[in-house]
Order: sequence, then C-alpha cells, then structure tokens
Amino acid sequence: MGMYLNPGKFAFTEAVNSPIFIDKTPMIAFLNSLVKTKQKYVSVSRPRRFGKTTAADMICAYYDRETDSASMFSGLKLAGCPDWDKYLKHFDVLRLNMIDFLTGSENISEMLSYLTEEVTDELMSKFPDVKYGSRLNLRTVMNKINGATGQQFVIVIDEWDAIFREYPNDVDGQKLYLDFLRDWLKDKEYVALAYMTGILPIKKYGKHSALNMFDEYSMIYPLQLAQYAGFTEQEVRGLCNTYGRDYEQIKAWYDGYQVTDIVPPDPDHEILKATGESPKAERYSLYSPLSVVKAVQTGQILNYWNNTETYEALEKYISMNFDGLKETIVMLMEGGRQAVDISGYQNDMTSFNNRDDILTMLIHLGYLSFDNGAVFIPNREVLDVFKTSTRDASWQPVFQMLANSQRLLEATWAEDAETVAALMEEAHLAAGPERYHSEEGLSFAIQLAYYNAVNYYTLFRELGTGKGYADQVYIPRPEYADKPVLLIELKYEQSAETAIDQIHKRQYPKGLEAYKGKMLLDREGMKKGPVTFQTTRCPGERDSLSVEK
Repeated sequence: MGMYLNPGKFAFTEAVNSPIFIDKTPMIAFLNSLVKTKQKYVSVSRPRRFGKTTAADMICAYYDRETDSASMFSGLKLAGCPDWDKYLKHFDVLRLNMIDFLTGSENISEMLSYLTEEVTDELMSKFPDVKYGSRLNLRTVMNKINGATGQQFVIVIDEWDAIFREYPNDVDGQKLYLDFLRDWLKDKEYVALAYMTGILPIKKYGKHSALNMFDEYSMIYPLQLAQYAGFTEQEVRGLCNTYGRDYEQIKAWYDGYQVTDIVPPDPDHEILKATGESPKAERYSLYSPLSVVKAVQTGQILNYWNNTETYEALEKYISMNFDGLKETIVMLMEGGRQAVDISGYQNDMTSFNNRDDILTMLIHLGYLSFDNGAVFIPNREVLDVFKTSTRDASWQPVFQMLANSQRLLEATWAEDAETVAALMEEAHLAAGPERYHSEEGLSFAIQLAYYNAVNYYTLFRELGTGKGYADQVYIPRPEYADKPVLLIELKYEQSAETAIDQIHKRQYPKGLEAYKGKMLLDREGMKKGPVTFQTTRCPGERDSLSVEK
C-alpha cells in the first residue's frame, strides 16, 4: 500500500464497519459504465459533510489492483448489480488530496512542483524497470509506464478546488493549476477513469472551462449520481426505524435538498423496450448525511453545521447587497423562493457580478436548495445558520421592510387603500431620493414594497397584453390560484385617472383572459400634491384600488 499509489481499502473498511453506514456502493456500477469511454472524466461537487471523501475511499478500495476487497463488496449492495465485479481489483489507483500539497507550499506553483516530485518518485519506485528519460513530469512518467506495461490508472482527486478557496485572488496561479490538470489528464491513454471531488464545480473563465472533458455532477445538476449526493428519504426512514428516532423531527431539521436525476440512454432498458419511451427521471429529497448521523447517534436534534470556511463565507457574502440581496435573504428566511439565473456564475468565491452569482454559490455550499429554477432554504438546520449570520443590527431595517411588505400584500388583497398608501410611501422613501422623482424610481419602490409577493406570484415586467405593455403584472403561482392577479400601471406627474384610462383603452385585462382566477388592478399614478385614493370598477371586474400621489 502506497501513500498515493494504490492506497488500499483501510479508509473504506472503517466506514463499512462504523455503527451507522449507508450503503452507496451501487454508484460503482455507474462508474464502471464510464470506464474506458469518452465519459471517463467525472467531476463531483458537493457541500461539506455530504460524503465526498467516503465515496472517494470506496472508489479506491474497489479498483485498487493490490487490494483484496472482493469479500467486502460481495456483502454490499453493489453485488446485486449486473457485472458488479467487472473492474474489481483491475487498475492502479492514484489518490491525491490537494489540501495535502497546499500545506507547506507558499504558492500554487510551488504546490504543483511538490505534487509532481512526490507522485513521480512513488510511481518510478513502483515501476523501476521502465525507461523514463530525462524530462520527468506526471504526464511523461505515466505515459512511459502505460507504454511499457499497458497498465491504466484510476485517478481520484479529492478537494480538487482547494486552490480556489486558499488562493481566491491568484488568477494566474489558478490558470496554471487548471492547465496542469488538463495537460496531465485530457485524452491520455493511461487514464481509465478520472474522478474529482470538491465543493465548487470546475472554474470557468467567461463561459468556458479549461477542463471541458469532465462531465459535472453538482447540487444543481447531479444527473445519474443524484441518489448518491446525500441520504435519501428511504435511507433516513430506515435509520430512524432501526434506532428508534423520531423521523418527522429529523425530516424537519435536515431534509430539503431537492434534486432530479437524468436517466441515462439505455437501449436495453425494460421500460424503453416495453413502451418505446425513455423512463421518467427520478426526484429525490436529500438529507445532510453528517447531521443525520449525529442526530441518530446522539438522539439530539441540533444544528451540527460546523464553523468551517463555508460558514464564514455565508456571513461575508450575504452582507453584500448586490441587487437587493439582503432583502432576498430575509425573504428566503421567511420561507419564500427566489428565481435565479445560474448561468453567469464563474465557479469561484470572488467573481461576483450580481445577486444571482452569490445565490448560485450558496447552492454549491449547501446553504440553499435549487429546484425548478428557484432557490430556497432547505431546512431548519440551515435556517438556524442564517439566523446566526443576520443578528447584526444592520439587518434589522431589512427584516422590518419585509414585515411591511407582507402587511402591504395583505392590505392590497383586502383593498385597504389607506394602509396600502402608507406602506407604499414608506417603501418609496426607503428607495432613496435618487429614485424618487421618476417612473423608473417608482417601479423600483413598488417592487421593493411588494417584495414578499414572490412567495405567491411570478412577476412579469412590461408584459405584452391587450394592445400594449403593462408595466408590472403579478401572476399567482399555481398553488396560490385563489389569489388575484395584480396589474400595475405607472405614471409620473400624471393622475391615477390617466393610468386607469390607459388600462381600459389598451384592454390590458383582455390580454389576461387565459388566467382563470380573480383580477385586482392596482393603478399607481404620480403627481405633485397630497396623497388621495379612489376605487374604480371596470365592467365585469372586482373593485380595484388606485393610489394617487
């Protein structure tokens, strides 16, 4: 057993022998389907505490050709899979943990030199009869070994993204590291399987990745590895039954990561043969593994989130007020959901251009769950961490604003004009003087005031309807079909009547006929002078509320 080469089964044996062990070995059957194919490059990103290292230990124990692990795996779930032992004890395994090489290194360049020296020395000692030549690096040494012996490698890299967390601002060093991995791994015959694991997905520069040969399995798109990303509901129920724990309590505290797999194309799949259609993707509700194990072992339902660097990241990044990020965080803490565009995130902890980038990072760190294009706080344990991170006095005005937003929404539904006007004025003042004297500023103030509406509605701006475009339309989400549509028309230094006339003349309500629920038209007009109120009934509609300022 070597330090890096063929590390053996010791670590995985300890996991199997532990009092609580969840058998995820069928994951090996999926990896076996990728070995020696174009899809042999696998990058798995998970939050801390989600079993990444245990999975890496399992992979090493299975493929290591110097380790006799047949008896161990024959007693696990993998043995129930077809051809489960196809690649058992079949390859040389190279296991690297990047944190080991960062320790004691002054920079990324020094770390790569240290890594190369350590691993090439061990490889050359293991294969002393190979003629290596004078230019020694990982690529040339492994090429020589493969050429002389035909032996291929399974390469397992744990904490692959530690460089981006330890040296977040060293862009040149990061590129050097990515180039090193690409030159070492891409299109190399000596690679039978390359498996990388970390917290963050592969770093992008712009829209491109230097390691584009890897398929990524993340908390956003776990694909075929979805059921292995955490503990499933069935697995947690089994633990609770075995140890006599209250499942509903554990579910409330540690459940909530919603993921969907993608069924791989398989022409021999029984459903495909029987129906002519691919089987449906499976949805999983995942639990935080470490927290469940601690709760089951101790019987204590507590916050087991460790004070790691990711905890510090939460405190730091949610205080950045990108595009109203603070308001979004408070809304999420109140149980809301927020639509998010994940496409711009550069997969690091420094390149943030907007609120969506930070929300996307929080998905990968495990602080948010992602489902159907929206984020939400997954469970009470994580909510507890958010509460700890928002105790600073600077958060109190935001909490007050969100409380006012809920009051405003309820007053709007009740057609309470006075309360609506008072809360709208407060939100308009909170938007700041630079936003006060314009239609654009009023639009911002209204969105701020109705922030809590995202819990019930989908907001459409400049929605094409009737003969024109309505400024803001809030359409209820399907589960809140009993709520009315809110249609808002904005006018600066014009009367509420002008806004109402435009709604009628351009037949905005007609364009919303496909919506089968109630409709409430909130027409906001602006002009200098005191606040006044009026209600207007359109033919066939409910009474509507207008606030004139």
